[in-house]
Amino acid sequence: MDDFILARVLHVVGVVLWIGGVAMVTLVLLPGLKRMSSPTEAMAFFIEFRRRFAAQARYTTLLVGLSGLYMTYVLDAWYRFMLWQYWWMHTMVLIWLLFTVMLFIFEPRSRRQPVQTAQTNVTAGTFTQIRRKHMTLLILSLITIAGAVAGSHGWLIPGGEL
Repeated sequence: MDDFILARVLHVVGVVLWIGGVAMVTLVLLPGLKRMSSPTEAMAFFIEFRRRFAAQARYTTLLVGLSGLYMTYVLDAWYRFMLWQYWWMHTMVLIWLLFTVMLFIFEPRSRRQPVQTAQTNVTAGTFTQIRRKHMTLLILSLITIAGAVAGSHGWLIPGGEL
């Protein structure tokens, strides 16, 4: 069972790095960029920052996905996906899929655009839109984390047993 403990540790550390980074970008970086005097310069900074953070986020989402799959396999917990009282497992997979598609498909595509194209028509409102999207993902992620911690410690919604 030591391998299971290691998988859980890696899973939690991966989530902390990944979602913690999303929180920092959402709550600290984006509001600061919105206040910069030049939206074009702010976007250039954001694009460079996002490129560096995306690399770290790719590794952590991959770690989280593999460790989560491994733990589900070891526990033979596939049946939980059929029970609504384990809603947090569904949302973990959904959040993971959303970020994985963004990090492995959309983000690399956006890097292929010329920098000038990505920086045209940038306004302070651009950062408001980006922050709203990040905030939505952050809130969903935090709800999922809270549900997963509570559920994995036995606090389940009554009903729905097999």
